[in-house]
Amino acid sequence: MSTNDKSNPYGVATAEQVPLPPKNADVLTTACDYCTIACGYKVYRWPVGKDGGMKASQNAYGVDFPTGQMMGKWASPSQHNIVSHNGKPHHVVVIPDFDTKAVNMGGNHSIRGGTIAQKCFNPENRTRERLQHPMIRVNGKLTPVSWDLATDVMADISKYVIKKHGEHAWAIKMYSYQYFENTYAITKLGMTSIGTPAIAPHDKCSNTNDATGLDDVGIDSFAASYKDWADCEVAFLSGVDPYETKTTLFTTWMMPGDKKFIFVTPHKTMGAAWAEKEGRGLWLGIIPGTDSVLHMALARIVIENGWQDQEFIDTWIANSWEVDSGYGRGTRNTGWQWRTTWGTWQSDWEDYKKFILSQEESKLDVAAKITGLNPADIQKAAEWIAKPRADGSRPKTSFMLEKGNYWSNNYMNTTSLASLGLICGAGNRPGRVISRGGGHQRGMMGAGGGSGWLSPEKYPGRRKKSFNLDRWVMNGEVKFAWVFGTTWTSSMMASNELERRMAELTSGNPHQIRSLDRQAIFETLKKRVDNGGMVMVDSDIYPVRPVGTDFADIVLPAATWGEDNFTRCNSERRLRLYSKFYDAPGEAKPDWWAVQQFAKKMGFDADGSYGWKDSNDIFEEAARFGRNGVLNYHPLVVKAKADGVKGQELLRSYGTDGIQTPIRMKDNKLIGTQRLHDPANDWEDIESVEVKRNWLYAFNTHSGKAILLKSPWGFKGWSQFYAAVQPRKEKGEIWITNGRLNEMWQSGFDDNRKPYLSQRWPFPAIIIHPNDAKRAGIESGDWVEIVNDAVYVQVGEPIGVQEDDLFFDTLMKNGHIKTTVGKFKAVALVSDEIREGVAKAGFNDPRSQGNAVVHAVPDPVTNNYRYKLGRGVLRKVGESEYKHAFNLMSFKPRNIA
Repeated sequence: MSTNDKSNPYGVATAEQVPLPPKNADVLTTACDYCTIACGYKVYRWPVGKDGGMKASQNAYGVDFPTGQMMGKWASPSQHNIVSHNGKPHHVVVIPDFDTKAVNMGGNHSIRGGTIAQKCFNPENRTRERLQHPMIRVNGKLTPVSWDLATDVMADISKYVIKKHGEHAWAIKMYSYQYFENTYAITKLGMTSIGTPAIAPHDKCSNTNDATGLDDVGIDSFAASYKDWADCEVAFLSGVDPYETKTTLFTTWMMPGDKKFIFVTPHKTMGAAWAEKEGRGLWLGIIPGTDSVLHMALARIVIENGWQDQEFIDTWIANSWEVDSGYGRGTRNTGWQWRTTWGTWQSDWEDYKKFILSQEESKLDVAAKITGLNPADIQKAAEWIAKPRADGSRPKTSFMLEKGNYWSNNYMNTTSLASLGLICGAGNRPGRVISRGGGHQRGMMGAGGGSGWLSPEKYPGRRKKSFNLDRWVMNGEVKFAWVFGTTWTSSMMASNELERRMAELTSGNPHQIRSLDRQAIFETLKKRVDNGGMVMVDSDIYPVRPVGTDFADIVLPAATWGEDNFTRCNSERRLRLYSKFYDAPGEAKPDWWAVQQFAKKMGFDADGSYGWKDSNDIFEEAARFGRNGVLNYHPLVVKAKADGVKGQELLRSYGTDGIQTPIRMKDNKLIGTQRLHDPANDWEDIESVEVKRNWLYAFNTHSGKAILLKSPWGFKGWSQFYAAVQPRKEKGEIWITNGRLNEMWQSGFDDNRKPYLSQRWPFPAIIIHPNDAKRAGIESGDWVEIVNDAVYVQVGEPIGVQEDDLFFDTLMKNGHIKTTVGKFKAVALVSDEIREGVAKAGFNDPRSQGNAVVHAVPDPVTNNYRYKLGRGVLRKVGESEYKHAFNLMSFKPRNIA
């Protein structure tokens, strides 16, 4: 069926009219743009009015219609759209690749990917809101201008800022996931050409690692393959539900079979409820921030019962001499060296046993009280993960962690989980891995430049520490900030305070642009930065508040998924090409192109280093900079050049199967790497296009053995902060945490514009336990205001000469902690799926900034925020329009199976 409405040049089909692609339709491969799994998809494209027929011989699917099948090659209305291709209207259908041998075999997909065709720009629906032209804010109003004027203005003020205020005053806030071509170009500009340390990714205040404890023990955060999650017998899932956030990993790889699942999260999600219903799930509804105590209690039970994998420990755990191997007697000048060898955290097996058995918090009854868990459940979890069977065989247990783990107690939660996994024999073999589940796809390909040494922050003893961009902004040190595709304020902590300060520095500064005269703009912005203000540029696909709508002086329209050829990896390091299949709207351009134009205006292209003709040029150039890392695809580019083809085109030939990095070459054939650290990867006959890396077949340490790390609950860098941020019972506060929902990706930037999904979540909800709701007089559907009148924000520029300088009590004493008020509004969803005393807000929606009640005081060891540890009072402020209109929003609990 098709439509050919002459009154509508785009020929938009109704919900009942999904056309069939003709036999000669263009077919391109891509992958989903959303979660970390990146299911493979096929795009069918053909001109409007040239539809296929119902017979298999008449359509590109090769299927007779009606099929009578629930699963198969057919498209729902959400998988169809009308786009512009070469300036003419074309149908596109974006459906899962049923032929792929990787990731989403059989055409599986999430609801997010199943609606991805609706992401494409179409002026007949809400995607018309896309940014289409460069704009400069004149008299408070964004006004369309040329790319030339926009980049001229950016270069004028940037040259002035760098010359007068230094490279530290020129900053970048960027995504770390939005394709290799873009991230390479952005980091080349910032770290190499400008040389600024003031760069931070979308989800952190500092350019640091997420699961730092894994890195420190020698495990790459994405060492595992999806097959490992299929092959394990027990999955210990810390701070994550793969069904909610990594759907196909769960439904295709983890659900089949009879494996057991242990979910550690204060929210009983759909995945946890399903596993319990199936009789193979255990939900540990933990008090936020106490995971390391649970890990220590589990380790103690394992050790006291002799359930540890001693053979693995004897082979793969570093002894005291091996922990220190490779170091001289210097200052251990990097954070990794300092943390793993200076004495506070490092251990070997004998020392680790003594540590665990000496900790009061590792005792079962004490741990149960701290974590809020049933002692019998902790005991059962220990038996599941480690107790040998009657025949002496051991359970194949894998350990997955995500943001619920490392965004509450960053260093200790990750080190303690890694150590627990290691003593159970996990880390580097099939079905027995320790790995992040992943949030975004792995699109970061840094260009290097070494600007990190310029950071003014230090560890004790003046060792290097990553740069906290939020604090630099709050201090008024940033004079120019270029923001790429991120909701800066809602994704960071103390959102209200950060937003207030940004407004003061930008739109609140008296020096505002009044005309489009280039020289006049420069003079105005020069006065602003010299007067303590900041100039802001925002590159995005939609206008997002408040950075793009209120603060940015210049807004640049970005081209995104489907609008250029892009590349990146998923969370098992599988590299694919995301094909261009339609025209970007208006004058929107890829971010790499915008960086290129700006770099030329800055004079950075004198040697032709920004002379890229297309995205493939960047893909091939960036390959040289990833050779030392786990995303190494350099051999693919080498082979492509030898074969006389472009690197992206060789990758295209791999379809949605792609190839897992790091890529190596054998007998002139490219070979991917299924799992890292696995001794089976020690190939002696590998070709010499790449240097042999020991982390391919051993752990990423000097000795190749994993380092056991301690996690002392009494560590002042944690205990002082945790004591300060406890909900205050006298005020009626509870914990306010946050998390993702299956139907809504990130801030909802696309999903809020898709009718099928926006009707499910028209406004962010907050999940509240019935007892907490009753005390506050709240029912499902009520508007709720959440208020924290003591949000802590770390300020100033402390240098960690002494260890105590970085701890909360000393920071407070020395005036480095500011107390502010934070609040946000959400729709109540009352359900016993959440533990009492905890409420769960939506994740990173600019309309409802849940992070407003969370403290902007980073982990002193890693410089990461504790995003999950908010607190607040719940106040009913009226009934929402959704409360009694059952067709507008569902209040069905999520713990259904």
